Amino acid sequence: MFTSTLLAAATTPLEWSPIVGLIIILANLLAIAIGKSTIKYPNAEPKLPLGNFLGDFGLPAFLASAAFGHILGVGAVLGLHNLGRI
Repeated sequence: MFTSTLLAAATTPLEWSPIVGLIIILANLLAIAIGKSTIKYPNAEPKLPLGNFLGDFGLPAFLASAAFGHILGVGAVLGLHNLGRI
């Protein structure tokens, strides 16, 4: 009984589109901006080859910011899909 109710509540599957990619990119840029102002040691070793382009980030800070950006982006995409906006 519970399984059939759960299946009836399922929405249509989300398909990738350029707007989904744009949302993820914007979320990553937001996360990098947040990370730049909140990470205690943003320029820890090892350095990135284009560190000046990303705000003089080291590899650990960049990976942490990118992971946080993907979490934000996936949340935004799934939330917008659940609302029917994308």
